[in-house]
Order: sequence, then structure tokens, then C-alpha cells
Amino acid sequence: MYDKGRAWIELDINNLNNNVNEFKRVLPKGCELMPAIKANAYGHGLVETAEALNKMEIYHFCVAEISEGIRLRKAGVKGEILILGYTHLSNINLVKKYDFTQTVIDYRYASSLDECKLNIKVHIKIDTGMHRLGEHFENITNIIRILSFKNIDVKGVFSHLCVSDSIDKKDIEFTKLQINHFNNIVKVLKENGYTNLKFHIQGSYGVLNYPDLKYDYARVGIALYGVLSKKSDKIKLDLDLKPVLSLKARVEVVRELMKNETVGYGLDFKAEKKCKIAVVSIGYADGISRKLSNNNGFVLINGIKVPIIARICMDQLFIDVSKVDDVKRDDEVVFIGQSGNEEISAEDMANNLDTITNEILSRLGERLKRIYKV
Repeated sequence: MYDKGRAWIELDINNLNNNVNEFKRVLPKGCELMPAIKANAYGHGLVETAEALNKMEIYHFCVAEISEGIRLRKAGVKGEILILGYTHLSNINLVKKYDFTQTVIDYRYASSLDECKLNIKVHIKIDTGMHRLGEHFENITNIIRILSFKNIDVKGVFSHLCVSDSIDKKDIEFTKLQINHFNNIVKVLKENGYTNLKFHIQGSYGVLNYPDLKYDYARVGIALYGVLSKKSDKIKLDLDLKPVLSLKARVEVVRELMKNETVGYGLDFKAEKKCKIAVVSIGYADGISRKLSNNNGFVLINGIKVPIIARICMDQLFIDVSKVDDVKRDDEVVFIGQSGNEEISAEDMANNLDTITNEILSRLGERLKRIYKV
């Protein structure tokens, strides 16, 4: 089968390797990368990304839930796999079977895991202010009790920074407060003899904006793929990060419209004059948001930036190619990436949609073939 026949994603493994090396260069001695490869590796392909990282001698990963981990193990991915979210007790036997590390989301959950008597490996999540998952940092007695349970094997303790992406004064103050809460936990645990635990709190922005922190793992996610969450994000650490992902599709049909002819569902687009349009082989089922309809989004074709017109369909969309010469069936259309001297970044698309690249990339559909360039 021709992999570039309809719509596809190209992934530059050399750029991924570059980004890995950039983070390794700035991490403190003894701190290892623990890439976040949840949500299909932010749309980049779960198994293939992990396999590429294994070849780069990365052997610590974190995923959102157990099925992601099972896919990795069945593909032969090696190393520690930390499940960041909740795993139902009926599936805890799979945590043991596939040698995962389960997050302890609070004291009651830890007690339930202990009662399973499977001696699974766990990391304890500490709630330092986000109030999502974790045992509250003030409940130090409960945290130490978890460490004393006989039927779970505590390997690490971690938390999550919720505004480390911002350099606003109030957000910096809150992040520093979270860090202080976490450091107090680390101090108390070490004073109580728990000196062999792995501690971690930094994600992408925790490293980019707080590079002086010294822990055992850095759970880098979106930035490992060479993009920031928002185009407007300002960061303290200047790394040479390169985008890994490009998104492309094909022209299916080129048509001429006469003045007042309409296009697509709802008759939203009416030609104000004679024009030329192209039907492109990608739609909202592939992860292209319908909010990019009606001139709210742009693509590149033959090095020229053109608008998306009319309503985006499930499997196709329309573009106005009136100013592009010699457009024909099978021409390449770029949604994220470069064409000639023009470029549309994931940050550009996210900015158009008033969202973050994390959402844009993680929603890219499974029927988009991932093509890995080495």
C-alpha cells in the first residue's frame, strides 16, 4: 500500500534525537529523561516513538493508562513504564504481569493496592496544589504509612507543576510554593530513612523555566517533540528544539466555480467571483478541527499559503487555490510543516484555534499513516 496516498504524518527521528540530546545537555547530573508518551505520544505514534527512544538509550517512560503500557510491552519496548493515572483494581494483575509501575493517587488507593497482595511497583503522587491526583502534601503521616505497606513496592515519589509554563509573577510564586511543598516531603522522607526513592516533579516547562531543580527524572512531554504549548509562551532556557511532526494530505479534485456558486454543507461558501477550489483528502475525523472552516484556517500548497473555505467535512475539506498555478490531483497539501519558503507550525494552528499544541497533536487520528524518516 502507498503510505502517502491520502493523508499522513511525517516524523523526523533525527529531530527527535536532537531534542533528546538538547534536554540531556541541560539536565543535572543523575537526572534521567522520562518522556511522556501518553496520548499516542502526543499524536506522534506511541510504539514507534518509544522504539526510537529505546534506540537512543532512553529506558524510562510515562503513559496515561494501562492499555498504552500494554501496547508498548507487546511491541517489545524495554524499560520502566509509569502509569500516571488511575488503574481499576480489576486490572492490577496486568500491572504485575507487564511489569508496570503504578501511580498511587491517594492513601485509600494505596491501601486497596496493598490488599491486592501483588507487590506491584508504585510511585506515590503528591498533591502540591493542583488538586487533581495525589495525597495532599500536608498528610505526611499518610504518606509515610503508604511507604510502610508490605504488599506494594514504593520506588518513587512525584508531583506535578500546574503553572510552570507561565512566567507571570503570581504563577512563578505558585510554582515555587509547589516546589517548596515537594522539597519538604523529600526532606522528611530522607530523614526517615527513605533514601533510595526516585523523586520527580518537572515536565517540559519545569525544565525550560526551572532548570536548576535537581531531581531523578524529568517527565518531558510536548517540548520533546520540538514544539511549545503556545506560540506566545516565553521560556527561560534557550534550547535548539526542532519540530518532529509534519501533517500532509493530497488534492483529490480541482474545480472552477462561477460567481454565486456555493460549496459544501450548509452552503456556507458562495463564490463572489469566478474562482478555483481544490478538494483535499483529510477531514475532522482525522483531527482537523471544524473551527478551521470558513477562512479560519490555512494550508500550504506549492509553497503558497491559501485558506480553508466552506465547512470541513468528516473526510475532506475545501481550499481556495485561485492564486496557485498548475494545481492538480495528487499535489501535496501541508497543514503542519514546510512548503517552499513557507511554514505553518503546530503553534500557528493552535493559535488559530485558541488552544494548545498538546490538544492539536494528540487529536490527530489513527487513520493518518505515520511515516518515520531517519
